[in-house]
Amino acid sequence: MTIPSIPLNTGATIPQLGLGTWPLDDAEVADAVAAAAALGYRHIDTATRYGNEAGVGEGIRRTGIPREEFFVTTKLDGEFQGGDRAIGGLEAALDRMGLDYVDLLLMHWPLPQRGLFVDTWRTFEKLHADGRARAIGVSNFRTEHLDTLLAETSIVPAVNQIQLNPHVTRPAQRAYDAEHGIVTESWSPLGGQGARVLDEPVVQRLAERLGRTPAQVVLRWHVQQGLVAIPKSASPERMRDNLAIFDFELADADLAELATLSKGPDAGVDSNVEGH
Repeated sequence: MTIPSIPLNTGATIPQLGLGTWPLDDAEVADAVAAAAALGYRHIDTATRYGNEAGVGEGIRRTGIPREEFFVTTKLDGEFQGGDRAIGGLEAALDRMGLDYVDLLLMHWPLPQRGLFVDTWRTFEKLHADGRARAIGVSNFRTEHLDTLLAETSIVPAVNQIQLNPHVTRPAQRAYDAEHGIVTESWSPLGGQGARVLDEPVVQRLAERLGRTPAQVVLRWHVQQGLVAIPKSASPERMRDNLAIFDFELADADLAELATLSKGPDAGVDSNVEGH
């Protein structure tokens, strides 16, 4: 299975479906990465905060697949904001993974109350310039945080990774990202713990009618709108199911039904605290 890619503003591309790795530990994630790669996954998403970067690197090495075929993302959290701390943060992350570079480095949260995300972004720009981060982006940023970055720094983020699923639809944020050439990436695309998107009667009904799983219906909702999705799974069977979304389409009527699941454009979203 070849997963479609979409363009980044760097000229590179990002696979539209990836493997999320939170909250797997090193041993679990090494097995998961190896299993996912055998199925055709090449996009792996981790973070220093997850504590599993070493396992991600081990899983990649275990595959025997050349490094350049993978798209690896990691994220630096609040500990690495300000004062060029991100330089040491990425160096340590690369050392744990056994890699020379990441394809995408994200600032995990804006934490606007600290007033450090602009300074941190300037450090990210240095890491991009020296090649250790092939692309740089943000996570959990709102439009007002991005406005500040665009006004005060040089590089437009390549990606904004945000909480997004049929319950939390974020239309204004997605439109802003698209207008500025920023790819929107969905974390917890299936709804996360307790969200129960997959149990919604609308999703169940569509899955039955289309002969698909509820997860396939929801992931198709993401990719059909030009989003990047990174569902987490340690199960090769679920990984295989999640991959089987590129041979069918949701009709406009299906999308309209799924739109009724929104609990508000920004339900449950908080950029001021450190979360996923």
